[in-house]
Amino acid sequence: MLIFRGKITSVGFDCGNSIVIGDWKESPLGDFTNIMWSKPDGKRVLLSPSQEHADFVSSLYSFDEVSITDFDTRREKRGIKVCTEQLTISVFWGFRFLIPVPRPLWFISTVENFFGKMIFGSSTYGIARDGSKEWYSIRGISRVISAEARLLGQDLGMMTQTDFPKKFGFSSPPKIPSSIEVHSHIDRDKV
Repeated sequence: MLIFRGKITSVGFDCGNSIVIGDWKESPLGDFTNIMWSKPDGKRVLLSPSQEHADFVSSLYSFDEVSITDFDTRREKRGIKVCTEQLTISVFWGFRFLIPVPRPLWFISTVENFFGKMIFGSSTYGIARDGSKEWYSIRGISRVISAEARLLGQDLGMMTQTDFPKKFGFSSPPKIPSSIEVHSHIDRDKV
């Protein structure tokens, strides 16, 4: 069982871009940040810090384009700023609703998965692209209160809901911009 501990922060912009920042403080691949980006035309892009990270993430999720780029990540108590060669994004969130009690994986794949889909439109369990089983154990939820992004210096506009015309994987982040503290459990024994 592989476990990734970190935050998944998602936000949309009124020009049609939706961005997911995966910020992993502990993982089998070390401390890293990546970006899953849905462009206005629906193209799914992965920005990754290395080929190793890109290969692993691409085995689980679907992308139309993969770009290896340098990342400069600055973490704050209630925010994150990520700079790559083409994209710069700053996101800030408010109060964190904690879920400190660990739940068994069977609970996450049944009860939480049901309520996650019903309330947030997001699954907490599913089968990845390569057949791996994946559970999202949510540890805290914060609503994003502000965000700004620039693509090659051009402002991407006002923050809005996320919109993913084509999913990256079995689940999409909530439509409401949010930062979710999560432990992602991945079982690579194929189903």
